[in-house]
Amino acid sequence: MSERNIEHSAALLDAQPVVARQSRRPSPVVWIMLGILVLLALAVIFVLPGVVDDYELPFTPRAVTETVPAAPVSASSTPAISPFEEAQRARQRAEAQEVLASLLERQNALVAINVEAWAQSEYASAVESARLGDEAYRGQQFDQAITHYRSTDSALQALQDSLPQRYQDAMAAGAAALQSGDAAQAGENFRLALLVNPEDANAQAGLRRAESLPQVLALMDEASTLGSSGELQAARARLEQALTLDPDHQQARRQLDDLSARIADNAFTAVMSQGFAALQEGSADAAIAAFERALAMRPDSREARAAIDQTRDQLDVSQIARHRSNAATYEAQEDWASAVAEYDAVLAIDSNLVFAVEGRDHAARRQQLDTLLQQAIDQPQRLSDDAVHAQALQVYYTGEQLENPGPRLQQQLDQLEQVLLAAQVPVDVQLISDNATEVTLYQVGLLGKFESRTLSLTPGRYVAVGTRPGYRDVREEFVVGLDGSSAPVTISCTDAVAVNGR
Repeated sequence: MSERNIEHSAALLDAQPVVARQSRRPSPVVWIMLGILVLLALAVIFVLPGVVDDYELPFTPRAVTETVPAAPVSASSTPAISPFEEAQRARQRAEAQEVLASLLERQNALVAINVEAWAQSEYASAVESARLGDEAYRGQQFDQAITHYRSTDSALQALQDSLPQRYQDAMAAGAAALQSGDAAQAGENFRLALLVNPEDANAQAGLRRAESLPQVLALMDEASTLGSSGELQAARARLEQALTLDPDHQQARRQLDDLSARIADNAFTAVMSQGFAALQEGSADAAIAAFERALAMRPDSREARAAIDQTRDQLDVSQIARHRSNAATYEAQEDWASAVAEYDAVLAIDSNLVFAVEGRDHAARRQQLDTLLQQAIDQPQRLSDDAVHAQALQVYYTGEQLENPGPRLQQQLDQLEQVLLAAQVPVDVQLISDNATEVTLYQVGLLGKFESRTLSLTPGRYVAVGTRPGYRDVREEFVVGLDGSSAPVTISCTDAVAVNGR
């Protein structure tokens, strides 16, 4: 502030009334508080900068340079700094120091977990911003220093905030690399997770798995080769060794489970084969002993239990052969009901025989087809019903699709074909009435009163009903045959109803 402005301000103050100036005079308490604030400001201005100026990021003491005496500056060439401007600088310097303290604390925490190993570029950018803040600070450009320091503090906070996600990403990538068999990539990711979270037990376990992965994979390959050559026990030993190195390797666990099941299947099959061989030789005791060993291997095995029951009941193998031969004979004769009975006899002895299960299923389906075909042939009048006709047509097409039909089936198909064709040819039927009876033909509808009427009806069974006031209703059932002719049908109400006893 210039001397002229100061004098002008003093003049303005002198122009105020004395009473008014006395009324605005501060109390002693206010003067004491102002004195304390001035002392604090002087400490911030002259003491704190000297301490902080001795350090710069990242916690490296500033190099001591030779002090060069500053050139004397004349009082006339140096602009005077007002108390207000000095206070503003002090406030900005204190704010810069506060932000700097926060970022230095964050930097210290990040350096402790080797931040440059997992976020080198982001960290370097943050440090560069802090360096620019130092330069601004030394030049007493505190507002610029605050801006750079805040930028650095935000960047370092972002790195700290990213730690949980970086850990999760590294663990997921490590697990995926283990799954794909990439030991190097897995190790790299788990080491990164340990940099972010050094005491994490899961990351430590993952790193151990990655380090043992090459040996685990080699053992698994050996096991596959041995298994392919039939050396199952040696293959199982390799897989057990691999799981000792890495108990959590799921692929090795599945491979061992599959191999163990294969070994068990082979052992079970071998013992069952011994039992059946003994049974073939007529040695029932040896067969039962073998089947019981197989049952001990698999307590829930229906096959072993059935074999034991079969042997203990002295199953006659020749009886099964006889029933099988009989079933084949009946099938050739297209006597499907008898074939089903023969297969049922075999299954009563041993329900697990595949030929009997499959043979009975085939014979039963052919028996059903035979029955449906014969019903359609024997009851052609039912074909007038649309649903019955559609079913008969479907049965016909089913039989047509069978390869190598026997003589009986071919004959049935030919007969049904003729029936189906005849069932669709209308036949002229003459209806006779007395021109007083109301006639209804159920399958056709209301015909009304007439003396004679001719209708074209498809073959089938029909019902006609006649009604007439004062007369008893009449009901006539008639059949339209497949031969193309039909006798006249009379529907007349002739039986008068007595009224008042007359």
